[in-house]
Amino acid sequence: MKDENFLKENNARQLWHPMGHPRESQEHPPKIITKAHGVKITDIDGHSVVDAVGGLWCVNLGYSNDRIKEAVSAQMVDLPYYSAFAGSTNPAAIEAAYAVQAFFAEDGMERVFFTSGGSDSVETCLRLARQYHRLRGEPTRTKFLSLKKGYHGTHFGGASVNGNNRFRINYEPLMPGCFHIPSPYTYRNPFHETDPAKLAQLIAQSMEDEIAFQDPSTIAAFIMEPIQGAGGVIVPHETFMPLMRDICDRHGILMISDEVITGFGRTGDWSGARHWGVQPDMMSTAKGITSGYFPVGAALMSGKVAEVFETSGADGGIYHGYTYSAHPVGAAAVIACLEETLRLDTCANAGPRGTQLFEGVQALAQKHDIIGDVRGGHGLMTGIEIVSDKASKTPMDAETMKRIHQTAYEAGAMVRLGMHNILMSPPLTISEAEVDTILAALDAGFAAA
Repeated sequence: MKDENFLKENNARQLWHPMGHPRESQEHPPKIITKAHGVKITDIDGHSVVDAVGGLWCVNLGYSNDRIKEAVSAQMVDLPYYSAFAGSTNPAAIEAAYAVQAFFAEDGMERVFFTSGGSDSVETCLRLARQYHRLRGEPTRTKFLSLKKGYHGTHFGGASVNGNNRFRINYEPLMPGCFHIPSPYTYRNPFHETDPAKLAQLIAQSMEDEIAFQDPSTIAAFIMEPIQGAGGVIVPHETFMPLMRDICDRHGILMISDEVITGFGRTGDWSGARHWGVQPDMMSTAKGITSGYFPVGAALMSGKVAEVFETSGADGGIYHGYTYSAHPVGAAAVIACLEETLRLDTCANAGPRGTQLFEGVQALAQKHDIIGDVRGGHGLMTGIEIVSDKASKTPMDAETMKRIHQTAYEAGAMVRLGMHNILMSPPLTISEAEVDTILAALDAGFAAA
């Protein structure tokens, strides 16, 4: 690695960073993270903090899992790469698919299609949903429904079903045939409804109205996150996802559960859909599948979907895939990660530590008037909405948000900004004391604002 001076001089000079303005990165160079251990990260100046972001919702097992590192290293020696396109495979891919299917068997998943990440997994589900209906003799089913505030990646398909215009406007026109219904967001919604159960019913009616307007025979699938992540950690009422499942079933619409964030224990259960007692038709996964140690995702299919493809004629061929689908090194990381996830039983820690973080932030809300809303309470996902005026719910300005972020970092925790939201998703292995560190750092950040 080049010396410290070189790294600082060239920081953001050649590299464009995702999810940010190039000029902003050049004027305010991003933090250079050089090391990580446990749940802590260390920057180039030696400042060490608790990573309350978990990398990017993904480092579920922390940064020191030797079992995954050893599995990746060993696979590099034996077979660093070979294509898994039809006609060839590798031992790790076979074992990894078996492990992933077993992990989500309770959710009704029976087949696995490996990808390079979450956006790829969503794209795969959308494409196969259209093909599923074509194989069943309903080629007019091409449209998609999704929730406002939802996030489903950055490919054109995923961006088209995204429910946040920040990820859409600069890239329009996007894929036609994508329509959005209100989010189960009690703090801000078009119905001005603060009761989550009543809001769920209102959104269900909106869903029914949109389906009737579009014509059910034109809709392929409905995609949703069991808990909306990047949209601000928006937790629906317990009846919400079952209501959506029932509507989809009555109208012949596939349900896709986007588990890229919520899978593998993040919600306090092994899948977000399972948390609400729902079996989807497809699931998109990534992130926690390797704890972020290698870029892997997977699209999962229920038996209902698998049967249509596997009993079809030539049109059932899946002419879709990625160079790195079922990459042997990635597959080795998947195997080791799932073994470690079950061995450590991360769900058992995500529940109480998530409650500690959520209740700790609720206590901070009594102290700091700039906290408009606190969301979470289901595993290690917490969102804090910051406002400049509590009565009008006016979103906090960008400069103040940056000051909160920087002060919290200096005080010992890396948190994530999502416009006027603070988002937290620490490793599922975090300790009680480390959660306290996050809360103290947030307290300092809010005080600075």
